[in-house]
Amino acid sequence: MFFDNSSALIVEGGAMRGIFASGVLDAFMEADFRPYDFAIGVSAGASNLLGYVTNAPNRSYHVITELATSKTFFNPSRFLTGGDLIDVRWLWTESNKQFPVNKEQLLTSIPLLATVTNIATGEADYYQVNEHNLENAMVATAALPIAFKATPCFSGGCFTDGGVANSIPVKEAYRRGARDITVILSHPLSYEKQPSKHPWIMKKLLSRYPEVAKAMNTRAENYNQSLEFIRHPPKDAVIKVIAPPEDFGVKRLTMNKSLLNQGYEMGVNAGVEHMVNLQGLHGLNNENCHFCI
Repeated sequence: MFFDNSSALIVEGGAMRGIFASGVLDAFMEADFRPYDFAIGVSAGASNLLGYVTNAPNRSYHVITELATSKTFFNPSRFLTGGDLIDVRWLWTESNKQFPVNKEQLLTSIPLLATVTNIATGEADYYQVNEHNLENAMVATAALPIAFKATPCFSGGCFTDGGVANSIPVKEAYRRGARDITVILSHPLSYEKQPSKHPWIMKKLLSRYPEVAKAMNTRAENYNQSLEFIRHPPKDAVIKVIAPPEDFGVKRLTMNKSLLNQGYEMGVNAGVEHMVNLQGLHGLNNENCHFCI
């Protein structure tokens, strides 16, 4: 799937940090702001985008604050006794029960690609989400290795969380023809991922999947290369960034609903500010401030 000279929306994952993107996208939906030709999501970012492309305001907010904070989803005690730390399959099933996806809207909306990591190659694959692969793709993109022990398989392959291979698929959007790219990040602009201090641990824990272990141990390098691409895009591309403020307090496994609500409001405000900036009301434009908006 290629879109020459197109506009793309990329949404990073980050587990509970996804509350920021849910706020941004709710602000977009409130304003009926839909200027994109296609979207690529990773893990929680794909879930957030599913709500956006199917025009379901507040869906992601409720999924994160009501379901992802449940002990049925996140359970350290269960993990210590050999079970899942996070039950991604339950989260999908319960989310779709309480907040059903409008499949007709999905079919007529902009194409949504979910990023997954192929366990055989350790590389990213991208699946256009449709009514047939919806559950498999959404579970696979968020199936954190080690934390979720089942390995989702479909379309002839088996997969784990898309963020392992490509946390910010901005280069993939460019490769597919996008030249106007908007990226919603899960960390403030100052963030850079630090390499693993003990790569041997990952090799041991993922000994059944050596390519995934390699991908995990090069994840920081790949992540920071994506940030470098964003900061210094090709001359024929414009990349706009929406990122949490420096005081964004939500972590990957934050369960505090007050903090989550603060993060959501930060996202709403950032989404509104982004749309205002695009109108040039603050004197910003694509040429002089592509990394500010």
